[in-house]
Amino acid sequence: MGRDTLTGSRIRERRLMLGLRQADLARQVKISASYLNLIEHNRRRIGGKLLVDLARVLAVEPSMLTEGAEVALLSTLREAAADLPRPVAELDRVDEFAGRFPGWAEVLAQSQQRIASLERTVQTLSDRLTHDPQLAASLHEVLSTAAAIRSTASILAETGELEVEWRDRFHKNLNEDSLRLAESSRALVNFLDESNTSADRRGVPQEEVEQFFATHGHHFPDLEEAETEARGDLIEVLIAQGSDLVSEAGRVIARAALLQYCADAEALPLSPLAECLASGGIAPVNLARTFDCDLSTVLRRLGALPPAVLGQEAGLVVCDASGSILFRKPVTGFALPRFGASCPLWPLYTALSRPQVPVRRDVVQQGRSAVGFDCLAVSWPHQRPDFDSDPLYHAVMLILPKGEVAETAQPVGASCRICSRRDCVARREPSILKEEF
Repeated sequence: MGRDTLTGSRIRERRLMLGLRQADLARQVKISASYLNLIEHNRRRIGGKLLVDLARVLAVEPSMLTEGAEVALLSTLREAAADLPRPVAELDRVDEFAGRFPGWAEVLAQSQQRIASLERTVQTLSDRLTHDPQLAASLHEVLSTAAAIRSTASILAETGELEVEWRDRFHKNLNEDSLRLAESSRALVNFLDESNTSADRRGVPQEEVEQFFATHGHHFPDLEEAETEARGDLIEVLIAQGSDLVSEAGRVIARAALLQYCADAEALPLSPLAECLASGGIAPVNLARTFDCDLSTVLRRLGALPPAVLGQEAGLVVCDASGSILFRKPVTGFALPRFGASCPLWPLYTALSRPQVPVRRDVVQQGRSAVGFDCLAVSWPHQRPDFDSDPLYHAVMLILPKGEVAETAQPVGASCRICSRRDCVARREPSILKEEF
């Protein structure tokens, strides 16, 4: 059952939650109880004034009755199902479940996100153990020192009377080895977890930075208003106060992201930019000409603006030349995988193959409740080109919800495991979901 056909179920659940009788609700919106009964059993479609009246009496936004759970919530539930060892029989009814039981859906979604975060932490530590030569050397040092201490202690304990000279020598070795073991162990612990006192150790610096930006709403008014010379000190204050930044690596990444934010804000000041958006709408090329800056700067700046300034919600994704996502700002309805590779059909990756050439695509992400998006992407040289080195490009993609789906919209996914698009040329692995289109 699709989300658009569950309006009646949501009306009924909300009415029961408020303790309203069907007859009382029908009387307040001036319809018959029998007609409301048909609506609540999804046998009559509603809209217009009746929907608004029902939403008013039920004290919710009309969109909550027609749209129900957010697409991001549904995507998280599908990801939870994708992690199971066998397919879920009711997977095609996830919309109905989220619509009828939004509270339980949120509980499952949050549990899935927590599990995903912990799995990512375990995977990161596993990768360190497997591939990090520094960690391997540290572990070898700890084990070797422990073995030496054990050997020395055995000699002292199991051997009878020792000459004073030999006994003092063993004691000296034991003291030196124990000091070396203590130092090596402390360094190893600090390497694995740079914040032993943190209550929330994510283990993935990028996720710390994303949470830090989300906590601030991806907008930093103090940096916007500060003089150029004072922004460096403000950045250090923000990082020091950022409880989400629990590792030194996270703080380093956050510092670089904030410096980029300041550079973009200086190129496109907030007040003049807001005036241009109010008069000319979202026109990145015109903004680049008006402010005499690169198109990549414009896209990054627009993606960081509050919805009240931009006029709508927007998402943002930045990747490097390997396709690895460096930064992401989620937007409702467009699923961004928290780990693993994302969909190679995103315009973000098309832009990498066309350096500094703007790419604009209407896209629709797979699912029963498809939403259209306007995606604008461009790549730019991350460093000044040189004759003796190859250029290194980064790419940015601004994601703008459109609501309706254009006929020419390009189908894209989030990741292959939970994408049900049939015969996709970009597929890397089979999907666990039922094929839909």
